[in-house]
Amino acid sequence: MAYGITDSAIKDALCVDVCPTDCILPKQDEPGFEEVTQLCVDPVECIDCGACVPICTSDSIPSEADIPEHKKAFIESNAAYFNN
Repeated sequence: MAYGITDSAIKDALCVDVCPTDCILPKQDEPGFEEVTQLCVDPVECIDCGACVPICTSDSIPSEADIPEHKKAFIESNAAYFNN
């Protein structure tokens, strides 16, 4: 079960800095960072460590199991970012 970033994220990238597997993208120094509306978690690379959860100032990174029904589409959109 991976984590996912939802629409309440503020793109401060604090979660990127604490992720031990670099599975949250894009990073601030990567092309396209300014254009994306949110960061995304790669569900394949995520090791479910939860390091990103307490650092998130906008409370925007639930696990797939805990994501509210009305935000389930964000799990798919996070995965889709890495399938492009």
